[in-house]
Amino acid sequence: MSDIETHKTIEAVWRIEQARLVAGQTRMVRNISTAEELAQDALLIALEAWPQSGVPRNPGAWLMAAAKRKAIDQFRRQKMAQRKLDEVGRDLGEEEQRVPDYDTALDDDVGDDLLRLIFTSCHPLLSREARLALTLRLIGGLSTAEIARAFLVPEPTIAQRVVRAKRTIAEAGVPFEVPGGAERAERLSSVLEVIYLIFNEGYSATAGDDWMRPELVEEALRLGRIVAHLLPEEAEVHGLVALMEIQASRSRARVAPDGSPILLFEQNRALWDRLLIGRGLAALEQAEALSAARGPYTLQAGIAACHARARRPDDTDWGRIVALYSILAEVAPNPVVELNRAVAVSFFAGPAAGLELIDQLAALPMLKGYHLLPSVRADLLFKLGRMEEARVEFTRAAEMTRNEPERALLLERARSCAS
Repeated sequence: MSDIETHKTIEAVWRIEQARLVAGQTRMVRNISTAEELAQDALLIALEAWPQSGVPRNPGAWLMAAAKRKAIDQFRRQKMAQRKLDEVGRDLGEEEQRVPDYDTALDDDVGDDLLRLIFTSCHPLLSREARLALTLRLIGGLSTAEIARAFLVPEPTIAQRVVRAKRTIAEAGVPFEVPGGAERAERLSSVLEVIYLIFNEGYSATAGDDWMRPELVEEALRLGRIVAHLLPEEAEVHGLVALMEIQASRSRARVAPDGSPILLFEQNRALWDRLLIGRGLAALEQAEALSAARGPYTLQAGIAACHARARRPDDTDWGRIVALYSILAEVAPNPVVELNRAVAVSFFAGPAAGLELIDQLAALPMLKGYHLLPSVRADLLFKLGRMEEARVEFTRAAEMTRNEPERALLLERARSCAS
């Protein structure tokens, strides 16, 4: 394998393993910033060693062992208790003799370092925005630019939130654990929101050369299923799992062989994963049985289910989707929800009705810089035959997105307006 190929492999491995490395080191050193430094040290060691020695059979275990070695060195330098040094050293010796199972339960009813890290990052000491930013940075491995895109706020704001959140957790001595009882319930809404944002970044990457980041989709699904197992009586947990399962079922149909995006109504629905759809519909049924008052995830799962049950685009129950979006707009008011409702209205009542709603949203500050607003507006203008206006809006949306496949798709649609 050439050095270039090795470095590409390292980049791919790092994207997959980064969160596990940080979580594992946080459990050891009880400090998030230090854990991130140890994970970065392991990456640097791999960048030096793997081009000469080759990529190891289990690169994730290799990186974890390298990070642990750095932790041991740090314990020695700081003259920490010999008992802790022996414990970590013994851990490392066992690690080198076997391939670790990262999903194996450790010492509580969750038994998952990543989930511990999420609950720690969602401590009520932090603001909602800080919790989301920190957890997306640590668990999702998102850059500050990607998180800023997800929150529709400036990058420096996100950078400050992450730094302050880590400092607050360290200074308060927040334990690295999954809390119980009322404290667990208090943090649950933030945990679910973070898991779904991680899923969304995997499902439609905000930046880069890939339309999707499947490893984030899988990680969010895994974490959602763990939380559902942990809290089986929480309706919204099952609602979130239902939503993610159904959306993930379309993954194979969303990307063409050349990597370009395939939009919902152009997808080959035979490629939709019926197993995931079945799991999602079952989770939705469980969520609806647990609570008559449907929360935002259960409502969104209901919308996704309307698409999943339609074997052809023309079979979609747009009336029900509009109704569900209207309820969602009351339960969780949000400009993006209103944007999606406008799209549903355009299919139910025609593009002119949808465009009227879109134009009412255009002045909202939160949607300024949100590329899907001009993208949706362009699509409706195209359907109305207003080609020059559509071309301008497609071009504007292309300039605003940072995802390369999406930019290419939008520019192609802009060109189609002139033909």
